Amino acid sequence: MRRTSLTGLLGAIALAWAGIASAQTPQPAIRKVEFAEAVRQAVDRNPNVALAATSIEQAQTLLGQAKSLTRPIVTASFQNSTLDSQVAFDDRVVQPRNQSAFSATATMPLFIPTALAAIRQVRDQVDLANENTAEAKRQVALATAQAYLAVIAGQRQVEVDERALEAARAHLDYAQKRLEGGVGSRLNQVRAAQAASGDLARLENSRLGLRRAQEALGVLLVEDGPVDAGAVPTLDAPPATDEDLNASRPDLRAQAVAIRAAERVVKDVTRQWWPSASVSFTPQYITPVGLFQPSSTWRLVFSVTQSVFDSRPGIDRALKQVIVNQAKITQTQLQIQARSEVRMARESVASYERALTQSRLAADQANDVLSISTSAFEVGATTNLEVIDAQRSARDAETDAALAEDAVRRSRLELLVALGRFPQ
Repeated sequence: MRRTSLTGLLGAIALAWAGIASAQTPQPAIRKVEFAEAVRQAVDRNPNVALAATSIEQAQTLLGQAKSLTRPIVTASFQNSTLDSQVAFDDRVVQPRNQSAFSATATMPLFIPTALAAIRQVRDQVDLANENTAEAKRQVALATAQAYLAVIAGQRQVEVDERALEAARAHLDYAQKRLEGGVGSRLNQVRAAQAASGDLARLENSRLGLRRAQEALGVLLVEDGPVDAGAVPTLDAPPATDEDLNASRPDLRAQAVAIRAAERVVKDVTRQWWPSASVSFTPQYITPVGLFQPSSTWRLVFSVTQSVFDSRPGIDRALKQVIVNQAKITQTQLQIQARSEVRMARESVASYERALTQSRLAADQANDVLSISTSAFEVGATTNLEVIDAQRSARDAETDAALAEDAVRRSRLELLVALGRFPQ
């Protein structure tokens, strides 16, 4: 029975050392990008931004369509008539049997108030499409920044788990040498091997989490593979006023444009009562000519149209005014929400920074406890239970510090987004 237990112990130790060796196998190199480059590349390549940009092209096309209603139109026509016989009077042809007519018409709108109003309204839609595209870019940039920070957090967690594994490996090596020297116990060796195996499992999980974050970043950058993060970005936020928010946040700018467009539509309803005017010129050439027909003629027509009675514009104006009121209510809600986001983001940054200070202090203290416990164990003043417990506490404290660092970075990013300062 004792020999069987010893064989199992040695097998467990061998598996632990094999796992440690496999954990240290170098991984293939992954392309690394810096924060600003990652955001720029995502905005340039992401399909969602390209899809939003098509709305600008559509609005510009509609603007050209609206302008075409105020431009001249020229048409040409050809007509050939054949009768069963020509019509003659005293040997003079009154109506030829076969006759061709060539004509053209040029029409020029002189004053079309509804068309002019449509042009101004479509220009507002172009501005709104630009603001909506800016908002789409902001969303893509924010997702990329969050993925970038997730990679950094994964890197930090891997570093913490690697240090914990290194400490467990050193303790296992020390316990094994004591056992071989006849001054240690198999119990201490098994405990050390168990701690190393657990740290190895955690390291594998953290490495997998890092790889998932790298793959997510690669997808946002439209790369066919994982992408690694470079240096930690500096995310300092300046103070801002309500006026700054209205000018810097794309969602508030887009809502302001929407209100302006809705108010213009209300104002332009009265243009339906304005007169409209146009002029057309139609020259015509006929061959061969009849007795009572000239070969060349032309016609100039000047037309003015004025609405006398129509109850629809008043109803349209009332309905469009409701849209304006709704847009203003939405703007007020967005402004209140934006100011709340700024206040909460600033409070979060301050709170997370205080928590980070304490987390780092706790990590330093836990490492001191580990050092003291290890020294005491080496001189026989304590058991390796205290060492393993100190190792676990130090690992957990460093993990908490890494999480606190990530929380500070994310809160700073949220503050920049709330202020409308990201992306620049």
